[in-house]
Amino acid sequence: MMKFLFSLIVATACSLMATAQNTVDFGTRHVKKGSKTYLVYDVCDSMQVYKDPLKVPKANCFFVISKREYRLYVYERVGNDTLLVAHYPICYAKNPENKERVGDMKTPECKLKAPFTISQIADASSWKHDFGDGRGNIPSYGNWFMRLVTPGHKGIGIHGSTNNSASVPGRDSEGCIRLRDNDIKHLKEHYAKVGTPVVVKSIKEGKYPFEVKAEKALGNRYVAQRKGYVLEKGASFVDK
Repeated sequence: MMKFLFSLIVATACSLMATAQNTVDFGTRHVKKGSKTYLVYDVCDSMQVYKDPLKVPKANCFFVISKREYRLYVYERVGNDTLLVAHYPICYAKNPENKERVGDMKTPECKLKAPFTISQIADASSWKHDFGDGRGNIPSYGNWFMRLVTPGHKGIGIHGSTNNSASVPGRDSEGCIRLRDNDIKHLKEHYAKVGTPVVVKSIKEGKYPFEVKAEKALGNRYVAQRKGYVLEKGASFVDK
């Protein structure tokens, strides 16, 4: 897998800048649900699967998380090619910059040549957390917590959004990456394993050339983001 990722870097290094601006920013707004207010990305986005998951070996998968697009992409390496097999909307940290220290409410980033990896997939169905927002110690992680090796930082992972589903897609976490609860189950069942490489791009980074190629290969099947965050029952838009 690491050799394959290196080959992607070599093959695309000259054209990275040309594709850095091809992502549309729809902007953010605030949503309130109960006593909690979330900063959300103003898109209508949902899980999309482009290939039968039963035909996608986990050993061939790697993930690319785009802060700019609020999405987690699942790619499969097939020979010298890279296929887009699925993507999910995400929530990441309150502050969009690269993590520097404990408590800065930022999600750490990495480069394609030095990806993070999943070190553990833990049953988080009984895990609770107190966000300090008055809701107390509440279930917060969905069914699974995929712990990441993020050099210089600890406790970062990919997990569900129990009691925080309205934050997806958006920015609300303390550093982790949240998926909707059903999405984290789907990701774990079909694509994730210990050792899976995970690239987290900065908010300034657009698509890598291999990503553009993979999307084009899907043609009209590719589902792009579109404007219009969908409110959950009991939620409303608010001014901040």
